[in-house]
Amino acid sequence: MLKEVIAVPLLINGIVYKLTAKEGIFMAEQIDDLNFDDKVLKADKPVLVDFWAAWCGPCRQMGPVIDEIAKEMEGTADVYKLNIDENPFLARKFGISSIPSFGVFNKGELVQMLVGARPKKSLMDPLKELAN
Repeated sequence: MLKEVIAVPLLINGIVYKLTAKEGIFMAEQIDDLNFDDKVLKADKPVLVDFWAAWCGPCRQMGPVIDEIAKEMEGTADVYKLNIDENPFLARKFGISSIPSFGVFNKGELVQMLVGARPKKSLMDPLKELAN
């Protein structure tokens, strides 16, 4: 699910953002090996998983895009971020060899894997299609 972060300094991919109450932002939730099954495989709506790492420049570029998708798709699809360095089991399980990679899941199944930085529309379209 999404978290609203208000009036706190926030560290995102090595950059500190200072937010006021008026500037509250939504962020895609970080998931891990422990909650992946419950959050992704048992979800009752489409799910986008951003497989990323802190050292990856294109991943950092895509971070705000993923957060925008999370906000725009709230209630229709779930959007999560999974750090592959902290969760190598899942990276191996899904054959992640290049990042960023974006897994689109529906009804517990991986239906599409998109590799590389890309426009927001190309990540949202599969979610919208599955949600209809």
